Amino acid sequence: MILLDGRTLSEQIKSEITKEVKKEFLDKGKPAPHLAAVLVGEDPASQTYVANKEKSCREVGFTSSVYRYPENFTEKNLLEVVDFLNKDGDVDGFIVQLPLPKHINEHKIIERINPLKDVDGFHPVNVGRMMLNLPSFLPATPFGIMTLLERYHIETEGKHVVVLGRSNIVGTPISLMLSRKAKNANATVTLCHSYTPDIKKYTLDADILIVAMGKLGIVTADMVKKDAVVVDVGMHRIPAGDTKSGFRLKGDVVFDEVSKKCSAITPVPGGVGLMTIVSLLLNTLKASKKEIK
Repeated sequence: MILLDGRTLSEQIKSEITKEVKKEFLDKGKPAPHLAAVLVGEDPASQTYVANKEKSCREVGFTSSVYRYPENFTEKNLLEVVDFLNKDGDVDGFIVQLPLPKHINEHKIIERINPLKDVDGFHPVNVGRMMLNLPSFLPATPFGIMTLLERYHIETEGKHVVVLGRSNIVGTPISLMLSRKAKNANATVTLCHSYTPDIKKYTLDADILIVAMGKLGIVTADMVKKDAVVVDVGMHRIPAGDTKSGFRLKGDVVFDEVSKKCSAITPVPGGVGLMTIVSLLLNTLKASKKEIK
């Protein structure tokens, strides 16, 4: 069984980014790529993600800015922040961290972001360009999954990929990316969701199983074909008194069971999550180099 180690791979890619930043920016007297994040409220997972983004930016030589606002920050004020960042020539790309408080319309905020600074890849322009296989900023988590499969030489062409979960952030975009006519794609993809009857029928036929349902331990060993490749996108905080943090991270897949049956699997933590942050850095690098027109 191969462990699809996002921790080691992300460090390797960050090393590659660091060298490029030095060679193409700092050594030439150009400002380093600048990634900004907007955080509204006190969601713990969002706080952790943004803190990890800041740390990764420092490691590769990026400039990082974080705009933090309280839970009661208004939609109107948030739109003004987005407008400010759109116009700020020093900021190459930025994200508005999701989820947002319920009184704020996420779609309205995302559509207000300049597509050329949309390094999360959520703007309808970038989603449409991705669907047409045109140059675009790819959504960070699917981008990270694609990179993980490519760097570990997981064959996708002609394989049956089953995706559990149809969110706009992971499930739907990764299903499109893997099915299109392109290098490291060309798969036959089945997209399952909460209304799919007998999901196990599909998972047992999967050469590659991507699990993004957001449900703790939903995939067990009896649902996985022998020697399948399993990518676990789930991330759940489980109380654990024996840890320093007071919690332990678990995925949508029962790792201890499934890992004994599959040919390759991502761990949680240390898998897809770290690749998501690296993908955000790669998108910011593209934005700073004006690669997306």
